[in-house]
Amino acid sequence: MKPIQYQTRSPFRLININFYRFYLFISLISLTLTSCGSSPNSTSTNPPHSNQQPPEKTLKLLYWQAPTILNPHLSTGFKDSEASRITLEPLASFNHQLELVPFLAAEIPTLENGGIAKDGKSVTWKLKKDVKWSDGTPFTADDVIFTYQFITNPKVGTTTSGTYEIIKDIEKIDDHTIKINFKAVTPGWYSVFVGTEGMILPRHIFESYNGENSRQAPGNLKPVGTGPYRVVEFKPGDVVVYEANPNFREAKQLGFERLELKGGGDATSAARAVLQTGDADYSYNLQVESNILKSLESAGKGKIVSNFGTLMERIMINQTDPNKTTPDGERSSLKFPHPFFSDPKVREALSLAINREIIANQLYGILGKPTSNFVVNPPQVVSPNTTYQFDLEKAAKLLDEAGWKDTNNNGIRDKNGVEMNLVFQTSVNPLRQKTQEVIKQSLEQLGMKVELKSIDPSVYFSGDPANPDTTERFAADLQLFTTGNTNPDPTAYLKTYTCDQIPQKANSWTGDNFSRYCNPEYDTLWKLATTEIDPEKQKQIWIKMNDILVNNNIVIPLIHRAEVEGVNQKLTGVNLTPWDLTVWNIKDWKKTP
Repeated sequence: MKPIQYQTRSPFRLININFYRFYLFISLISLTLTSCGSSPNSTSTNPPHSNQQPPEKTLKLLYWQAPTILNPHLSTGFKDSEASRITLEPLASFNHQLELVPFLAAEIPTLENGGIAKDGKSVTWKLKKDVKWSDGTPFTADDVIFTYQFITNPKVGTTTSGTYEIIKDIEKIDDHTIKINFKAVTPGWYSVFVGTEGMILPRHIFESYNGENSRQAPGNLKPVGTGPYRVVEFKPGDVVVYEANPNFREAKQLGFERLELKGGGDATSAARAVLQTGDADYSYNLQVESNILKSLESAGKGKIVSNFGTLMERIMINQTDPNKTTPDGERSSLKFPHPFFSDPKVREALSLAINREIIANQLYGILGKPTSNFVVNPPQVVSPNTTYQFDLEKAAKLLDEAGWKDTNNNGIRDKNGVEMNLVFQTSVNPLRQKTQEVIKQSLEQLGMKVELKSIDPSVYFSGDPANPDTTERFAADLQLFTTGNTNPDPTAYLKTYTCDQIPQKANSWTGDNFSRYCNPEYDTLWKLATTEIDPEKQKQIWIKMNDILVNNNIVIPLIHRAEVEGVNQKLTGVNLTPWDLTVWNIKDWKKTP
């Protein structure tokens, strides 16, 4: 493959760099990553009162999906990670140009500066020396090492543990230098302590809660962080109030004295508060029909900021029976396979019955496009081997072949005394409820009876092991939501469907494999992907894993969604990246009078 000359120092720049060059970095060829500064753009919303500062010194953020915990390692919801990211930081993160930006790191590791080991089995990070936690305690290497110990402690049951399985151990070189040793040659050294899943926790706050008592830690509700703003008040499911962190290393450059993050309500109301009335500054995750957003934006108070990153709306299929219960009370147990979705022909029929074009064109408009892939970004690793089709006649034929027929003429297909009754759940959101209705109509035409269930997002995405209505517990047959890879290397994202990621009662419902899918061939491929240094071979492994999931209808991709935020016209500095949360550069946000 003929290489192309670089137009930038970042090995992840995908505009003028071909795929071979892009993956030379992963193959540990000596390249220098750009240590970038900040970026522009922001959004906000409609929270509590107490605005004693001038309006431009208070930032109002609206999150219709309200945060319920401020420890990103104990939640599967982006809403909680977003609220946490305002005060917690990773070592580094990728910007939109795929350049690594240092946060708590003093510099980005490279082969030239000795940070990346020549054998590919370790990486050394140098940490900033002028950093303090918001309570004044110095930040050191001990905090990074402790975060690793916390994340990987099975008694804690973190949601990010899978990402860190590639680590053998971490050495403390000195107070501001760590060396991460990997279990094998690791091209994706930048997947740990970077971006969304890389936020560092303070050891002195959490060391007494590094076990089964982790959810009782006060730091989950009032975090101590190194970021630009610190939490002064948190009412789970309602509001988070922040103030400028006086110990932040760039405190004098901050644009606000107070942040008010208001949760609850609905996406349309959040959009209206920014775009039409101007009552708020930023509204997050505006999953609203595009024609409504355009109408609201025409009022001139705010603007839509969007970014086609990695978000993909999908249907997850329960491989277990949610209607059977073990003697100890566990539903969706591995002991009971699903009565009809265990059949590949039934899953294929389900996929054929979904009209993705209608959902995309009528509901999402320009902010969503149909997809048949699990991995939708970066473009170079998107599979060319998958397709989608809407064909009810073919779907009906497959069900007939599988023996699912309406034998008692009640309109519902059955087999061996089991009827095709199913529960289809998602979070409360008008666009998702309309998506459910479109899908229900087709499935009922096929002879399935569909019950729609909508769950408050503060519950659905809470990760609370005690609540039966979470995505992890999956007490339904189908569920609908959006997620995507949070790193340009999709290995950690693809780990979602490995056998050891299945949430069960025995592991306190931790793990991202909500569908309870287990395939030894898939697991073997994932292990190969973590150590393969040949860029083309690694790409093909990723694509093969994607194809196994899609072509066997383990997951049904629907829409490649744009990340959509509402931003007040007076707010500047918001700069979205697919590889971190929307508030990743909130230290740069400003508001004009």
